[in-house]
Amino acid sequence: MSHNHDQEDSCCSTKAHCKPEHKHSHEDGDDHDHGGDPSAFKTYLPALVTLIMLLIGIVFDHILRVDAFTIIRPYWYVVAYLPVGIPVLKEVWETFKAGDFFTEFSLMSIATIGAFAIGEYPEGVTVMLFYTFGELFQMAAVNRAKRNISALLDVRADIAHVLRNGKYESINPEKVIIGETIQIKAGEKIPLDGEMQSEKSSFNTAALTGESSPRTIIKGESVLAGMLNLDQVIEIKVTKIFADSALSRILEMVQNATTRKAKTELFIRKFAKVYTPIVFFLALALVLVPILILGNDYHFQTWLYRSLVFLVISCPCALVISIPLGYFGGIGAASAHGILFKGSNFLDLITKLNTVVMDKTGTLTKGVFNVQKIESNIGENEFIGLLAALEAKSTHPIAKAIVKYAGDHITYQAENVEEISGMGLKGVVNGQELLAGNIKLLTKFNIDFDPEINNLVESIVVLAIDGKYAGYVLIADEIKEDAADAIAQLHHNGVTQVVMLSGDKTSIVEKVAKSLNISSYFGDLLPEGKVSRLEEIKKDKNNVVAFVGDGINDTPVLAISDIGIAMGAMGSDAAIETSDVVIQTDQPSKIVTAIKIGRATRRVVIQNITLAFAVKALVLILGAGGIATMWEAVFADVGVALLAILNAVRIQKMKF
Repeated sequence: MSHNHDQEDSCCSTKAHCKPEHKHSHEDGDDHDHGGDPSAFKTYLPALVTLIMLLIGIVFDHILRVDAFTIIRPYWYVVAYLPVGIPVLKEVWETFKAGDFFTEFSLMSIATIGAFAIGEYPEGVTVMLFYTFGELFQMAAVNRAKRNISALLDVRADIAHVLRNGKYESINPEKVIIGETIQIKAGEKIPLDGEMQSEKSSFNTAALTGESSPRTIIKGESVLAGMLNLDQVIEIKVTKIFADSALSRILEMVQNATTRKAKTELFIRKFAKVYTPIVFFLALALVLVPILILGNDYHFQTWLYRSLVFLVISCPCALVISIPLGYFGGIGAASAHGILFKGSNFLDLITKLNTVVMDKTGTLTKGVFNVQKIESNIGENEFIGLLAALEAKSTHPIAKAIVKYAGDHITYQAENVEEISGMGLKGVVNGQELLAGNIKLLTKFNIDFDPEINNLVESIVVLAIDGKYAGYVLIADEIKEDAADAIAQLHHNGVTQVVMLSGDKTSIVEKVAKSLNISSYFGDLLPEGKVSRLEEIKKDKNNVVAFVGDGINDTPVLAISDIGIAMGAMGSDAAIETSDVVIQTDQPSKIVTAIKIGRATRRVVIQNITLAFAVKALVLILGAGGIATMWEAVFADVGVALLAILNAVRIQKMKF
């Protein structure tokens, strides 16, 4: 289950030859790709070996001037070249096979091998070493490039407790067949789709369906793989095999959606297509054209040397380094603000963002239930004390929210508590008969109540005392403190369209949307519905779309959006792995911060490109005229790289 688009996009951020039909850069497994953990010593080992050998060679060459070294000198530098040179030569071979002959890899290979041919060994090694350092800087900035989405498999239950021969056996869910009975304990995930056999239980379905309220399922109703059992030990009869479960379908959808991920094309890729062939043929012309002009005065060795110097100078190493270093600064600045970009290309793409599609629960709201409002005919403390005493006998998440809110006000003990299925609780508290639950409970016992409460869209718990309606508690998911400001700031920063999609009921979605000034919203959506809505938005080719979400149900839309943004602190591992950007602080306002950092980074990158162009053009002219030597070309590249580093560091000092 490979997350191909990320590996390809990541390579395209630094490698000019990346094409959709040629995906080798991060798949071949060679050291140059840095596909592994950037903290691993072996990743840096080739460059370190080359650097140490190069420095030793220069000391023996120019400081100690040891005669014996001249004998082994060519072999020493060849060995020093190989750790960083072999991966690039492999890249040349791969690009040649793909029909792409003019890349920075082929240019560097010809130039450095040419440098060896004319005896300029240290220069050849240095050029290749500098390119490798540029790649390492880029890899360190991203730290963890996108891995494949096998992490999604972690949300599946690993074990099913199936009833066989009168006892429960723990086996792999894939081995359970339709019709068998499985047992799920409180706190465990449902491993397979099935039919409820126990009387009832509450389930956390937020990650699967996006519903904010815990869902109570009674005997005979369907339960889905991926739901979290909250209450008690239950039994279900399996109705679908493992591969056909709701969760498996979502995982398959994510995998398919990933292949439709929009590709980003950074400037270096377009530039190198033109730049690389031009400098190659100019270098060739520098050897051949003087024959026509100078005639008998032409000295092949001199012009070959100038051509190779020209080729060494024209290697786009400084360009290839300066671009990722600019993004390195941007990624570092974003990390300091709790924002993780999984590729430098997304820093660039976010500057063009004009459409933001957002999930509701856990993204714009906290995803945590709290008492929002109390309306009662008696004193509030007395009301909540009585209600909480009864609700303390329940394990339902809404009941727990009421008990938590009541705190020290619970001074009574409930007696003779009876549960009325699908409606609520009945019991005696402080000598009074209490009914607590939904409106159906009041209707069942013929208790008159204010008809206005029928219009409330949020979850409510009503209370009746001794047969008389006493009031209600409104329970709702809270909107995040910075959500409204985030929406306003998005509009101020070039986002023309904000859309909210949710699996929650439309009435709740509408209320949240209006309070946040979001004009476009859709509720009651399954994962397939969210994908359809997003694909409709993407039909307009002018839209650059970001989706912001946090649940497993959000992973398909995260994958097909141009930029997938996950809320990291509360978000599921699946959403975080599938996304391109992670907001680690869970604040929607950080999306605006990410846009600002992206724009600042782009400015710095353009400055670095301009600097590299100017220096490169100047030294190329000097090299063609025989004024600049290879060492001057190498040092010119070093100077550009150092200035690019200083410019990139500047991003991390900026205020956002």
